[in-house]
Amino acid sequence: KEMLGDNIDTLHFDEAWLPHATFHDFYREFHAIGKDRPRSPDAMIFATQSTHKLLAGLSQASQILVQDSETRALDRDLFNEAYLMHTSTSPQYSIIASCDVAAAMMEPPGGTALVEESILEALDFRRAMRKVDEEFGDSWWFKVWGPDFLSDDGMADREDWMLRSGDKWHGFGDIAEGFNLLDPIKATIITPGLDVDGDFADSGIPAAIVTKYLAEHGVIVEKTGLYSFFIMFTIGITKGRWNTLVTALQQFKDDYDRNQPLWRVLPEFVAKHPQYERTGLRDLCDKIHGIYKDNDVARLTTEMYLSPMECAMRPSDAFAKMAHKEIERVTIDELEGRITAVLLTPYPPGIPLLIPGERFNRTIVRYLEFARDFNERFPGFETDIHGLVKRDLNGRDQYYVDCVKD
Repeated sequence: KEMLGDNIDTLHFDEAWLPHATFHDFYREFHAIGKDRPRSPDAMIFATQSTHKLLAGLSQASQILVQDSETRALDRDLFNEAYLMHTSTSPQYSIIASCDVAAAMMEPPGGTALVEESILEALDFRRAMRKVDEEFGDSWWFKVWGPDFLSDDGMADREDWMLRSGDKWHGFGDIAEGFNLLDPIKATIITPGLDVDGDFADSGIPAAIVTKYLAEHGVIVEKTGLYSFFIMFTIGITKGRWNTLVTALQQFKDDYDRNQPLWRVLPEFVAKHPQYERTGLRDLCDKIHGIYKDNDVARLTTEMYLSPMECAMRPSDAFAKMAHKEIERVTIDELEGRITAVLLTPYPPGIPLLIPGERFNRTIVRYLEFARDFNERFPGFETDIHGLVKRDLNGRDQYYVDCVKD
């Protein structure tokens, strides 16, 4: 706000995962709008929040917060006109009502207590994971991403969760001081096999296998990466619930160490994919880890986002080509140099790789070739890439992207 407040008309903060911040002093100065948050000199401030993610809203419930600047106020009629272009004329009133309920629940002092309870439960979970690690001694165990220091009990000191330049644990290298804070309630579980520098170990446990195992044991994970998965301690999470996760992870370790057959530990998955029936859990981990390592997929997924991007036409023009069907479906092997008409987004990490109007380069095509070959070899663990069209051709899956006609 201080740097840009008198240079631009509006400043937008994406706070989808941060609607709880204004209700607790732990997050002071790390959110856009709230009590005692200063106004910008000229720019109006917009903050979009997903109420359903961390407060008590129903699925899809979200809200837009607006803070007037020192010199300008929101034109509500213009805002509503723009808003109504992107919303239904038949809204789900229960979703709207849930936003009101969520707001009422966060009225002080109750809201502050709910947020603090979430932080305390998240800290206790982190302590429990470290205690299990100590009990296993030299044997492997899962790590929870976070600072090396963790207080023995009670509430966290905010300074302990700041990301400081050069600290090894976060891997971001030289970063601005006092600018980044890790939210303790967002816990990233690290599985063995890949270090913070992107180097692969001789053996490893891909996170996709762990999360499938957890799902069959009643634990649904929020997000899954190559060697990490993400859980959140939202309001209402109790020790009983996160203890279920710790127990399931301990059971996974036992089944992995014993190389239990998948028909025993993943019966629902094997029912859909019987080719894995006699495969051992550790054997499957070794096979997928080996493919990741041989293809250096951690660096490949980084390089594709850093590769040179060529904008060949405006996104609106490329989208118009698709709307008027002036496109053709192009196989992965023929994509290099073509202009995409659609958004291409790999999961993980869920960040758009190409937008309509950009041209495919060799690095991106190489990643898509890897994803295609991996999907064929390991059905059930497919790499999810929004924008890829899958079609069955003579019993084999073929992948295409809708591109602008040459």
